[in-house]
Amino acid sequence: MSAHLGQVQKRYVLAFRQYLEKPDEVALLRAYELGRAALGDGLGVLEMATVHARAMATVLDRPLADAERARLVDAQRNFFVEALSPFELAHRASREANTVLRLLNDMLEGQAKRIAYALHDEAGQLLAFVHLAVARAASDLPPEKVGELNAVQGMLNQVDERLRNLSHELRPPVLEDLGLSPALELLADGVSKRWGLEVTVKAALNHHVPATVETTVYRITQEALTNAAKHARATRAEVDLRQTPHKIVCSVRDDGIGFDDTARRRRSGLGLVEIKERVAALGGVLRVGPNKDRGTDLTVEIPLES
Repeated sequence: MSAHLGQVQKRYVLAFRQYLEKPDEVALLRAYELGRAALGDGLGVLEMATVHARAMATVLDRPLADAERARLVDAQRNFFVEALSPFELAHRASREANTVLRLLNDMLEGQAKRIAYALHDEAGQLLAFVHLAVARAASDLPPEKVGELNAVQGMLNQVDERLRNLSHELRPPVLEDLGLSPALELLADGVSKRWGLEVTVKAALNHHVPATVETTVYRITQEALTNAAKHARATRAEVDLRQTPHKIVCSVRDDGIGFDDTARRRRSGLGLVEIKERVAALGGVLRVGPNKDRGTDLTVEIPLES
């Protein structure tokens, strides 16, 4: 037992004895305060159960009549429940926070969908009108002036293509039409063409993945690859997606300048913050750290609901 846990044990035994001698609300409040302090110190429910079991063994290690033993068993249950109540409150608060994060994620996805529609359809229509206007203007110009408008047409084509790419990145149609694996393949291809980052994707999905999880994994991979290309100056990246009966695991590995240097360059951005929030909203786990190639490994595990 660690020194800190030993101190918790001593305080717990003392408060437990006081409660057994005088089981009133004041003594129960001590149990609650002990639980709240343990929660603040980073102890978990299993450690508290261990502390309580040892306190039981210490306090009740003496001959007892059946009636007295029954009274003490009931009393210890009340004391233990009160000591665990801060953990229950924290769990409820965390669950409610995750619900809020899920709603925020859904709201952000809805906004992204609307922006993608505006880029693809509305801005695309405006560009089509501009193309027609430029073509009409070219028909009225002498041949020596048409070349300038052709250059304008070329720039308009580039803008059109860029808007289309942005629209697909905000709300990739392939994610809804074909699923996560093809969407990641297209994402990797787009990142490779734009940033010169060589990206390979390995995906092994056995069953249907909920739409919320698909979108979250796609966004996390998108952010991780963008960070690798823009901040870590990576030349290669690997995306590994696999599914077990109970969870989805997605890892992104790059050969960039390393986690510490990359983290300093990301302080002005919200990439990792957004990833943590997305993962937390689904009850998942995020791990980020350096790999043996001096680059960065980012892994998320998201549980699948039954």
